[in-house]
Amino acid sequence: MTRRTLIPRRWSVLLLSTPLRLALGLVLLFALVSLFSFGAAYMVVRNNLESTMRADLAQEMAGFRAAPSAAALASLIDAEASVTDPSRRIITYVAPDGEAFGNVILSRGKDGYLQINLPPGTRGAGGSYLGLAGDFFGGQLIVAQSREQMSDLGDMFRNVLILSLLPTFAIALGGGIWLAMRSKARVESITQTLEVLTSGDLSARVPKMRGRADDLSLIGDRIDRMATRQQAATEALRQVSADIAHDLKTPIQRVSVMLNQLAERETLSDPDAELAERARAEADRIVATFQSLLQIAQIEGGSPKARFAPVDLSELAQTFVEIFEPSAEDRGQHITFEDSAKDSPGGATVQGEKGLLGQVLANLIENALRHTPGGSEIAVRLVRRDGAVVLEVADTGPGIPAQERQNVLRRLYRLERSRTTPGSGLGLALVSVIAELHEARLELADAGPGLVVRLTFAA
Repeated sequence: MTRRTLIPRRWSVLLLSTPLRLALGLVLLFALVSLFSFGAAYMVVRNNLESTMRADLAQEMAGFRAAPSAAALASLIDAEASVTDPSRRIITYVAPDGEAFGNVILSRGKDGYLQINLPPGTRGAGGSYLGLAGDFFGGQLIVAQSREQMSDLGDMFRNVLILSLLPTFAIALGGGIWLAMRSKARVESITQTLEVLTSGDLSARVPKMRGRADDLSLIGDRIDRMATRQQAATEALRQVSADIAHDLKTPIQRVSVMLNQLAERETLSDPDAELAERARAEADRIVATFQSLLQIAQIEGGSPKARFAPVDLSELAQTFVEIFEPSAEDRGQHITFEDSAKDSPGGATVQGEKGLLGQVLANLIENALRHTPGGSEIAVRLVRRDGAVVLEVADTGPGIPAQERQNVLRRLYRLERSRTTPGSGLGLALVSVIAELHEARLELADAGPGLVVRLTFAA
């Protein structure tokens, strides 16, 4: 995997982590609350400022009513207008004769609306004003105050909002990423331990971290306790099975020897000799069953791994196909071998125990011969897919129903139609255990018609 694919994957894991998502959720919640609070505060301050402006205009208008005449009012307006900036405050009086006084020129538009014309070059020309008009001595007095304060107020609130939210968002996001990266390693260790446990290795444990006593530590401790109990129960069950098989193997073998001696006696009648032979055959089946159970217990103990070495599956499969060819011909069946892996780089060589891999081939081929009718085709194939070696044994028989394919991997489980045929129900169970020992993936699929058993050995 390249560095380019590792970086997006790392960030995708961080984005899905709980601490980062909680941090982002809190930031979003804080942003919404802040927006609501700032909006409410802005509306309150803006309304108060507008009320203050209206009160000031009303008070100023009341002061002008103290003038005794229109001429006195015009003189007062001119005096005050000379020191008033029209971009901030407008004061104008239109006398009864139409003459205008003040710091602006008033005119009526073609639609009858009053227009305020500021002098050219006046700062703030074209701005918005809050005005109040009144009739004085047959003329009209207009006093207006610029709304620039309200605009400045909006800019101030917007800047405060940005300056307060951006640092908070950055700090919270950085803190979320930091917490996510700190917890990422612990979550990954728990996930890896669970994957190992689900694969069948019950010895896996969550690594301990010093100085931590949080919920992740509690989860890891619970997983370890669960794995310990399950491992103890599984090992006890395996030990009991192995002990029973071992203890019963010797007396059953003795019974088999005695039955063999009995069958060889010349004094037995033909019916008695036939009965003794049948009893000996059943005893041999029981011995084989216990032998398989003991072998499964040994394999599950992991001891054969010490004998792992490179094994050429091409050579091994060819040998077993040749061994079973005479038996297939006697049954009216045909067995073939296809090897497309031998010409690939690395061939069909895998790490494993040659005897156990040979037993896998023998069990699969024997099952195919036993459970398919005359005229059936059995194919043993070796291929390479994505660098992995794949061993397949396919037949054209009745196959196994999809709902039964997991069941047939259990020990001593047999399909209803197979109960009248020889066997112990341990063949595929043994194959499953050997595949797990070699870290190979075992699949049972439809061959259309028939069954294909596929083992994929890791690249």
